[in-house]
Amino acid sequence: MTGTVKSFSVLLWKSYKNSSRVTLAKTQPPVTNLSVSVENLCTVIWTWDPPEGASPNCTLRYFSHFDNKQDKKIAPETHRSKEVPLNERICLQVGSQCSTNESDNPSILVEKCTPPPEGDPESAVTELQCVWHNLSYMKCTWLPGRNTSPDTNYTLYYWHSSLGKILQCENIYREGQHIGCSFALTNLKDSSFEQHSVQIVVKDNAGKIRPSFNIVPLTSHVKPDPPHIKRLFFQNGNLYVQWKNPQNFYSRCLSYQVEVNNSQTETHDIFYVEEAKCQNSEFEGNLEGTICFMVPGILPDTLNTVRIRVRTNKLCYEDDRLWSNWSQAMSIGENTDPTFYITMLLATPVIVAGAIIVLLLYLKRLKIIIFPPIPDPGKIFKEMFGDQNDDSLHWKKYDIYEKQTKEETDSVVLIENLKRASQ
Repeated sequence: MTGTVKSFSVLLWKSYKNSSRVTLAKTQPPVTNLSVSVENLCTVIWTWDPPEGASPNCTLRYFSHFDNKQDKKIAPETHRSKEVPLNERICLQVGSQCSTNESDNPSILVEKCTPPPEGDPESAVTELQCVWHNLSYMKCTWLPGRNTSPDTNYTLYYWHSSLGKILQCENIYREGQHIGCSFALTNLKDSSFEQHSVQIVVKDNAGKIRPSFNIVPLTSHVKPDPPHIKRLFFQNGNLYVQWKNPQNFYSRCLSYQVEVNNSQTETHDIFYVEEAKCQNSEFEGNLEGTICFMVPGILPDTLNTVRIRVRTNKLCYEDDRLWSNWSQAMSIGENTDPTFYITMLLATPVIVAGAIIVLLLYLKRLKIIIFPPIPDPGKIFKEMFGDQNDDSLHWKKYDIYEKQTKEETDSVVLIENLKRASQ
């Protein structure tokens, strides 16, 4: 019995010892010599060494994420890089483990941060924005910071992967309150720039303001030049528009907006076009490299003015918000002479007024014919046998009445004569 207990105790001790070794083997020490550096303008690189005392049977993996616990990554490399605007401190936390499963007792995390930008935050420029115009040049604009001297001399530096070094933008200018600079951007290492971006920093050489950084992906913030209308014509009650796209763009990478203004109806129609095609033989073989669109229901006997603008679509780019400027307008049709409408507008009140006057005279004549004036017998007898002192006055009133009646009758006769003469 005693021997059995001793054997069981030995088994328990070996089991405990083995489990402790497994537990210790699973727990990894932290990485060492974690450091951070900045290349170009906004490329931050973290490097570290493997942990000391790691098990030789362990296949090390390193997991890392930024201080907001975003962009988690598990990889065997002892470095990590990221393009990020250095307008604030950026921290990376790194740990080690023996597998790709983060729950297998990883090491404690080691953190390393970039230094914060130097200078007063209120002195940094604001609203720093950059637009890639027609894939030819980039234009950046900004507003001065609050705590900035009006005579500050700004400098813009830029870098992208096709450049061997950081370049300075020479074309600094002012547009009202905004300050801007533009530089050529056409020569990329390959035709695919999906992974490319341009790193920007604006500061002053005297070091009086805080630097402001920006990263512009080359798949966004792209503004094409306006297209060029080549031809307009009518056929079967439809208007056909043919134009040429701006250079440097494939047709499949653009969306279109066609505006038609009618001078007579004063309508303003806008057509959104994702794929511009015309099934018309009249376009085939003409004007190579042009695009066509059919606008239905346009009247050919009126003047129609057409404009077009384009923007990038999400088939090729991430951003589809920047429209080009409107193209130069082109017109087709006949412009109706406005003289007739102006004459009618001025003549209508005169005609209406004349018709009202004629109607009033006609009604007055009709009243006299239907209801002729009848003398008052009482007044006549009163004037004949009344007070002799008032005889001259009564006869005077009678003469006035007779005169008025005669004038009304003469007016009716005159109107009848004029009517007969006009007939």
